[in-house]
Amino acid sequence: MSSNLKVLQVIPKLGYGGAETGCFDIAHYLPENNCKSFIVTSGGELLKFVDKKKVRVFRLPVDSKNPLLILINAIILIFIILINNISIVHARSRAPAWSCLLATKLTGRKFVTTFHGTYNFTNNLKKIYNSIMTRSDLIIAGSNFIFSHIKQNYSKYLNDKKKLLVIFRGINVDYFDPTTKFESDEKKLLTKWNMEKDKKIILLPGRLTSWKGQEVFIEAINLVNIELGYEAFYAVILGSDQGRDLYKKKLIRLSEKYRLSKQIKFIDHCKDMALAYKVSDIVVSASTEPEAFGRVAVEAQSMETPIVASNIGGSNETIIDEKTGFLYEAGNAKSLSIKILKLLYLDETLLKTIGKEGRKNIIQKFNVEKMCFSTYSEYRRLLN
Repeated sequence: MSSNLKVLQVIPKLGYGGAETGCFDIAHYLPENNCKSFIVTSGGELLKFVDKKKVRVFRLPVDSKNPLLILINAIILIFIILINNISIVHARSRAPAWSCLLATKLTGRKFVTTFHGTYNFTNNLKKIYNSIMTRSDLIIAGSNFIFSHIKQNYSKYLNDKKKLLVIFRGINVDYFDPTTKFESDEKKLLTKWNMEKDKKIILLPGRLTSWKGQEVFIEAINLVNIELGYEAFYAVILGSDQGRDLYKKKLIRLSEKYRLSKQIKFIDHCKDMALAYKVSDIVVSASTEPEAFGRVAVEAQSMETPIVASNIGGSNETIIDEKTGFLYEAGNAKSLSIKILKLLYLDETLLKTIGKEGRKNIIQKFNVEKMCFSTYSEYRRLLN
């Protein structure tokens, strides 16, 4: 059966996000199990790392929400499916999923979708647009939180013929391994960030957008300083504004208001996130809206760096509170500051214990190999 399995994954862009890295990992896992692997995407930075000998890539504007382009993409997908005798089409976003639905209906192939987010809606029209992710033969939720969200909001689109299950997202624990990073690389990164390792470093990764909680983080840093009476650490806000110039200016003004300009550093990008976690003493995920999975919390734990995250969404499932990290009340700067202070006061032995338990947690539950094997197994069940 495995030799007959040919999977086509369709994703808007192959960047560095959770959906994209999951697509990339599955695409390269399949050939190792004697299956044919295909990707349709509009492009993306991760594309250059795809092994073209193992994975065949087609470039289409599947990132577009234009109804005409969605229809044209569907027609081209039909040809790709028929010419390559594709068994399963796996859509990882809403706009291309509409193209995939039409293409699989007309070719009689199996259709899989992965719910990578909550896909907010403010009206019924948007909800119908989102519902495409529940119109497949197999619906994969990236966490129990997303599973509950689907059940609660899209129950009328579910039936006994469709299978809905949770497959936790996984990360490459070999890449996110603290033992693979050298001290010389750490020094180079700190030099690039114009910092000395004379103080502890608190890291907040994530693109600059209000729901990622950068404002809450800055307010919490100010409260920690007030409690300590001095600046005991550096704070790094790591992430691109992605064109949100006004929001970044707002964050800079807020840091100036609290006189944190010398303490808080804004870094646009870091190619080696594992190294960024390694040089940090505490990592924060301050999201004010639920994360579908929460990659930051998982990656930080894998790197044995203590994590503080808001108590909503995926973080509740990936962090064992008080053992592999700490949860605080989402949106509450005071609550966040208390958890940061708790970590700052802990001795090195306890911090190392938290780090070790964190990595053990990720290896057991959120390893990319486990995610790939579970997905591959479901593909086979679907064909059988």
